[in-house]
Amino acid sequence: MAILTNDPNANPSINPRMAPVPSIFQQFIQKTGGSGVFLLSAAFIALLWANSPFSNSYVNLWETRIVIGIGQFALSDSLLHWINDGLMAIFFLVVGLEIKREVLVGELSRPRQALFPVAAALGGMAVPAILYTVFNLGGDGQAGWGIPMATDIAFALGILSLFGRRIPVGLKVFLTAVAIVDDIGAVLVIAVFYNADLAIWNLVAAAFFTLILFGLNRLQVRTPLPYVVFGILLWLAVFHSGVHATVAGILLAATIPAGQLIDGRQFLNSSRHYLDKFEEAGEHGQHILANKDQWAAIQALEMTAESASSPLQRLEYTFHPWVAYFIMPVFALANAGVKISGDIGAMLANPISIGIIVGLVLGKQLGITFFAWLLTRLGWAKKPAGLTWTHIYGAAWLAGIGFTMSLFITNLAFFDEELVSIAKLAILTASAIAAIGGWVALSAMRRKRKIPNAA
Repeated sequence: MAILTNDPNANPSINPRMAPVPSIFQQFIQKTGGSGVFLLSAAFIALLWANSPFSNSYVNLWETRIVIGIGQFALSDSLLHWINDGLMAIFFLVVGLEIKREVLVGELSRPRQALFPVAAALGGMAVPAILYTVFNLGGDGQAGWGIPMATDIAFALGILSLFGRRIPVGLKVFLTAVAIVDDIGAVLVIAVFYNADLAIWNLVAAAFFTLILFGLNRLQVRTPLPYVVFGILLWLAVFHSGVHATVAGILLAATIPAGQLIDGRQFLNSSRHYLDKFEEAGEHGQHILANKDQWAAIQALEMTAESASSPLQRLEYTFHPWVAYFIMPVFALANAGVKISGDIGAMLANPISIGIIVGLVLGKQLGITFFAWLLTRLGWAKKPAGLTWTHIYGAAWLAGIGFTMSLFITNLAFFDEELVSIAKLAILTASAIAAIGGWVALSAMRRKRKIPNAA
C-alpha cells in the first residue's frame, strides 16, 4: 500500500501536470451517458427475472411492505411505491436543479438561442401525444397519452457518447436542452393530469412549506439542513395531497439558492492569499497532520471555494451520480419486469402499443424536426452553428427513447395490470427501435463526405 505525502516527488504515481478541468456540461454528459449502460442492464435483468421460473420472487420483492416512522407517525407501503414515490422524488429534485441551471445560465437562458430546442421539444411532445390519442380516443388506453411524450436523456446521451468526437458537442447540447424542456412538460403533465382526488388541506400545507423554503432562499440561508427538513415536510404534504409526491422534488429544486457569495475575482485573490499562507506555514513535503497552520489554510480555502459556488451546483453535483447510477437503475429494475405470458403479437397489436410505438418512433421524429425547421424558416429561431438538419433528425430519433419517464407515467395512467404490461412492452420495443434508428441515421451521416447545411 502506497503512503501518500504532500511531496509529489515522493509519489511517482501522482502526475504534477494536472488534467484539464471538465466543464459542468462535460461532467453532466459523462455521468448521464455512462448511466445508460446501468439502465439497460437493469431493464434486461428485470425482463429475464419476470419471465423466469423465479418470477414469483420478482413480484414478491417489490410487494414487500416497508414501514418508516414510529407508531402513529409511520408510513407503510410496498417497496415498489417507496421507489416510485420516494426515490423518484430525488430523481425529480435533480431534474429540477438541471432545469433551473439551464434557465439561469445554460442553453435556455438566452431567448433566441433557447427557442430552437424549446420549439423542437414542444413538437416532440405534442405530435406523439396526438398520434397516441388518434389510436386510443375513447378506448381503455385513452389516459396514456402522456406516455410517448417523454425522452430518456440517459439512454439518448449514452448512444451519442458511442460516437465519441465524430459527433459535434453542439448536438449533445441540443439533445440535452430538448430533454430538459421535455422534462418540464412531463412534470406539468404529471402535476395537472395524473393525480387522484385532491386533499385541500394537504395542498395548503404543501404551499406553506414551499413558502418557507422560498423564504430561506430570500434570507440567503445556504446550509443544506433547513432545506432537507422542510423538503421532507413538503414531500409528506404532497404525498397526502393527491398530487404525485415526486412534484415535491421539483418544488424543492426551485427554492435552492443559485447565487454565489463572492465573484471570480474575489475567489482568485482569496485563494492566492490562503495558498501563500499554506506555503509559508511549513516546509515542502511536511505532513499536514503535523502542521496546524497549513490545515487552517486548507479549511479557509475550502470555505472560499464554497462561497464561490452555489448550493444548487453542490447539490446537483452530489446527487447526480446517485440518481444516474443507483436510483434510475433501481427504478428500471422494479418497473421494467414485464410478464410476457400471452401472445406478444397481440400485445403489440393493441391500440395502446401502437399509439406508444408510433408516438415515440414517428411522432418524435416528425415533431422535433418539423417544429425546429418551421421556427427557423419563420426567422424566430436559429439553428446552432455546426449542426446540420441531418444531425437534428438523428437526434430526433434518439429522443424517441422514452424509457424512464414513460415507464413512470405508465404507472400513473393505468391501474389495470394488463394495460400496464402492454404499455411497458411497447415502451421497451419503441425505445429499442428509436435507439437503433438513431444509431443508423447518425452512422449513415458520418459516412458521407459532405452534408449540405440547410437553413
